[in-house]
Amino acid sequence: MTKDDSKLMRVGELAKAVGKTVRAMHLYEELGLLEPRSRSEGGFRMYGPEAIDRIHWIVKLQAIGFTLAEIQGFVGDFQHADSGREASVRDHAPSTEKQTQIREQIMQLQVIENDLSEALAYLDSCQTCTDEYAPTACGVCDHHGHQKGEAPRLFAGLSRLPGQAGQPGQAAHGASDEKDKPRDFDVPVTVLYREGNN
Repeated sequence: MTKDDSKLMRVGELAKAVGKTVRAMHLYEELGLLEPRSRSEGGFRMYGPEAIDRIHWIVKLQAIGFTLAEIQGFVGDFQHADSGREASVRDHAPSTEKQTQIREQIMQLQVIENDLSEALAYLDSCQTCTDEYAPTACGVCDHHGHQKGEAPRLFAGLSRLPGQAGQPGQAAHGASDEKDKPRDFDVPVTVLYREGNN
C-alpha cells in the first residue's frame, strides 16, 4: 500500500468528512458526479481527498441554484467535449443564464428589503402613539407625520379593512394616485411563489 493509499476513505468516512449522508454519496455516484479511486480487497469503494473537493463543488453549485440533473449535464458535456475550448464554451451558456437569474433575485430581494425598511420606519414612529386609537385606524392614520391613507404597502395590507379609505392602489380620497401606481421594480407575487416562497 502506498502512502497515497493510506489517505483513501470508505464511503461512510467520506460522507462524514463532508457532512452528507451515505445515501447522498451513492446518489452522486449513480449520477456520474462522483467516482471512487479504487476498491479495497473486500470490494469496498475507496475515495481519495479529491472526492471531498468534488462534493464541495456539487454543494456550491446546488447553493447557486443548479439542480443535480444540470450538474450531471455539466459533467457529461465536459467529459465528452473534444477539446478544452469546446468544454468551456458548453459551460459558458448555463453559467451566464444562472448569473442573470441570480442578479434578478438580488434585485427582488433589494425591493423586499426596501419595503421592509419602509414598514419598520413607519412602525417605529407608532411607538409613541396614544392608546386611544384602535388597530383599524392605523391604515388611514394621519398622526406622527403620517399621511392619511398612505401607510407602507407591507403594513397597509395588514391594517386596512375592505372598503376602508386609502386602500392600497388608491389615494385617501379614492382616486388613482401617482404614488400608488405599481413601481417598475416591484416584485410580483407570482414571482415570489415561483421562487419557492409559498
